[in-house]
Amino acid sequence: MQEAARQLGITESAVRKRAQRGQLRSEKVTEGKKERLYIFLDTDKDKFPEPFRERYVRSLEERVNTLEDEVYRQQAIILSMSETVQALTTGSGASERPSEVAEGSGPTEEPQASQEATARRPWWRRIFSP
Repeated sequence: MQEAARQLGITESAVRKRAQRGQLRSEKVTEGKKERLYIFLDTDKDKFPEPFRERYVRSLEERVNTLEDEVYRQQAIILSMSETVQALTTGSGASERPSEVAEGSGPTEEPQASQEATARRPWWRRIFSP
């Protein structure tokens, strides 16, 4: 049984099933209280046909190519997202500084300018910055 499975490249349970279905020539022999199943292999007949192997290998290659394409697509998405996050974090520091009020301006303009600068800043900068 083990030798047949190894030569065919399949599991022992698959050999048993094929023997039950009549796909492999076999003989069940009772030796005392034990039963043994002998499998007879014809080297030309019992191997997988070559077209099946070619189809199987081709389908595996297609699956690998599909998975590689998916990995590249996901890497591109991650790269794009990380660049966006980096642009948002580096670009927000310079543009969100409140503009200084020019000297000599009236006292009524100063509160209005600081309110506009505060309104433009995001909420997390208003909470956590001095």
